[in-house]
Amino acid sequence: MIKHVRLGRELAKLATSDSKDICVFPKDDKLDVLEAQIVGPEKSPYQGGIFKLEVIVPDAYPIMPPSIKFLTKVYHPNIDDSGRICLDLIKMPPKGNWRPTIGIEALLIAVRMLLESPNPEDPLMADIAEEYQRNNSSFLRKAKDYTKKYACAVKQQR
Repeated sequence: MIKHVRLGRELAKLATSDSKDICVFPKDDKLDVLEAQIVGPEKSPYQGGIFKLEVIVPDAYPIMPPSIKFLTKVYHPNIDDSGRICLDLIKMPPKGNWRPTIGIEALLIAVRMLLESPNPEDPLMADIAEEYQRNNSSFLRKAKDYTKKYACAVKQQR
């Protein structure tokens, strides 16, 4: 019950937000599975992309964090091939930094910031993290290619 009241408030706040970079809505009118879209940050290899994510909200939310994964393929050291994200905010302590005061919007802002500033020190994809550190121009080229191929609206309409 607490979960549904809190999620209702969070989604209502997001619906009236001025942010054009993040949107969230219930999938199939269920509050435990949400769909989100993040616009790729400017001046990043993800610029111009629209990235789709799935947010699964556990029954124990907000005590337990939601799980978030990318549905859109992303070339990134902290996001693996199945869309899982390495981000402290979506992990429980002691390994993570989840707190019940953090909401869905804050998590999605953090995910968007991760796109802007990868953390190669804590990668899910060690090879991409190494490329990011040792051959950044190659990383940037591949990340831009993935964005064009998988996250651009023109491609998604076909």
